[in-house]
Amino acid sequence: IQPRAPRTPSSYYKPPSLFMSFPTSSNHKLLKMENPIWQNPHFFPLLLTCTFFLFPLQPSLSAGLQDDYIRQPPGKVVVAPHLRSKSDPQQVHASLAGKEYMRISWVTDEKDVASKVEYGKVSGKYEAMAVGNHTSYHYFFYSSGKIHHVKIGPLEPATTYYYNTMLNNLAITCDLGQTEWTASTLSHVDSKDYDVFLLPGDPSYADTQQPLWDSFGRLVEPYASRRPWMVTEGNHEIETFPIIYPHGFKAYNTRWLMPYQESGSTSNLYYSFDVAGSHIIMLGSYTDFDEDSVQYKWLESDLRKVDRKKTPWVIVLLHAPWYNTNLAHKGEGESMRKAMEDLLYRARVDVVFAGHVHAYERFTRIYNNKADQCGPLYITIGDGGNREGLALMFENPTPEVSVYREPSFGHGRLRVVDESRAHWSWHRNNDSDSFVADEVWLQSLTTTKSCWHNTANTDGSKSKVNKDEL
Repeated sequence: IQPRAPRTPSSYYKPPSLFMSFPTSSNHKLLKMENPIWQNPHFFPLLLTCTFFLFPLQPSLSAGLQDDYIRQPPGKVVVAPHLRSKSDPQQVHASLAGKEYMRISWVTDEKDVASKVEYGKVSGKYEAMAVGNHTSYHYFFYSSGKIHHVKIGPLEPATTYYYNTMLNNLAITCDLGQTEWTASTLSHVDSKDYDVFLLPGDPSYADTQQPLWDSFGRLVEPYASRRPWMVTEGNHEIETFPIIYPHGFKAYNTRWLMPYQESGSTSNLYYSFDVAGSHIIMLGSYTDFDEDSVQYKWLESDLRKVDRKKTPWVIVLLHAPWYNTNLAHKGEGESMRKAMEDLLYRARVDVVFAGHVHAYERFTRIYNNKADQCGPLYITIGDGGNREGLALMFENPTPEVSVYREPSFGHGRLRVVDESRAHWSWHRNNDSDSFVADEVWLQSLTTTKSCWHNTANTDGSKSKVNKDEL
């Protein structure tokens, strides 16, 4: 410790330097240190300080503790992997956002996912929806996903609320059956999250063998018990028998009860419901559908009630396709098309899914057998995994209205992004893997202004569209 020199107005004390001075030499020769550095009185205090900070002393584990107490070593770092799809919400968390409000935050890898939250007081029944905003950031070589923040409320005190940040994923396949390919399809469907599973006909292929209905129920239970399965009938569910069972569909109607009464229908063979910003209509290909039928009148009424502000997308599913370039089941949906196509066209239905043909085929927008920008997009997806095999024979040459066709097993996914955009992808079964073989972005007809000139009258009467103006 150096003594402090008395300070004066004209001078101050300068502490001695750690290193000795080197006199300047005029001949630029190498200078020598007058005294070794360790003889400087400041060397050891500085060395001790550097040692303390660079190599801090570890406290003794036994200091102040009982001899038999052993502290556990630090645990390994746990890294949570990302096992969901790019559009699925992850890292969801809630936080307070002022009096009577909460903020729901989450992340998606997909950039085109809307920042929306549905919420309500009953699980699965969301009566309110809030729209928020999103952001992202970069840090050196790291780029974050799309970070969503949505403020919901006002909320009532002492009340439990349920919310849903994943509003837009529909899984679709048809002609499912009970084969190894069925198991492959279900595994691929389950590999990514979804809201609702849509199956337009031929689920079990029981064909009057009732124990196969039980087998099918057990096969799909791990999936159907965790996500809503919405189905409609196919030809393999008819199961009629002369005199004893003349009306058919006994097993199907008993086992797979759909919300037909809730949608104003009088038959479990056709009904409608709302999900993911979409109004979904399940039609019956094997019950009466002409203009005088109950189904026709119900469909006409149901379409008239659609509020495109709440459900901007309108989707129809049925079993026998209205458009088909495969030689299998050629023309079997033609009579239904002639009866009901005008209703769907005037209502500006966005997409029509069908099965029956054991292959995949995507068409362009069509009306009356011709490409029409205001008609529905038609997709055949009868490729779930049935025991009858694939429909391998297509027409040649390929008609202009057919965009993509392939005889393979698989399933499809429709992701509704917002009121104007949706993404469709078809996933082919490649043994243990699922491969996206076809995909397309869709524009909702709700936002296609040119398609709303001279459409159907508000009373649902059949005023024709002047197609020259579309």
